[in-house]
Amino acid sequence: MSVEWSWERAWDSLPYLLEGFKITVLATVIGFFVAAVLGLVIAVVRHAAPKFVTVPLRMMSEFIRLTPLVVQLLFAYYLLPQFSALQIGIAVLGIHYSTYMAEVYRAGIDAVPPGQWEAARALSLPTTRTWRGVVLPQAIRITIPALGNYAISMFKDTPFLFAITVVEMVTAAQQYGARTFQYLEPITMAGVIFLIASYPTSILIRRLEKRLAY
Repeated sequence: MSVEWSWERAWDSLPYLLEGFKITVLATVIGFFVAAVLGLVIAVVRHAAPKFVTVPLRMMSEFIRLTPLVVQLLFAYYLLPQFSALQIGIAVLGIHYSTYMAEVYRAGIDAVPPGQWEAARALSLPTTRTWRGVVLPQAIRITIPALGNYAISMFKDTPFLFAITVVEMVTAAQQYGARTFQYLEPITMAGVIFLIASYPTSILIRRLEKRLAY
């Protein structure tokens, strides 16, 4: 097996990688939406619900956070064979990251000044309106940069989907290498594509974080 770099092989592998990249982006976008919504629900429930609800929910969240993502993917894949591998992968990514995002949301909720809660109670605002109109807009604004960082982390974790046969970009690179017996170029190009996609996003998040700080 040759280890000499070939631009011809690199460009030849690109169409295969871009097909896998579509799956990577799809899993990231939908998974992030699932995680952001579910994480917000978890955070609100843990803040507002009674202990007999919050304690089991906290234990479940900690269990998900403390077990490897690959194990969760394999467990769900074999437990739910009626769903496609991609559907399982997106759902597990979303649920896994929702537990982290819930902690971010909780920090944002706790950062809302007590005076805002007191003012809402003084105005006799309904609980739903207090959350929707007073608390959540401020909490979400605070958490946007951290949520963006988790989106990048999820994007970089999509190669774990290989464990359940999802052909995302890194798996596409490995398959190309297996066909041609040349792995250097496709794996390198996959890394470059990850960098090109994630680096501008990280810069945007840092700028947004600085803007929201003022």
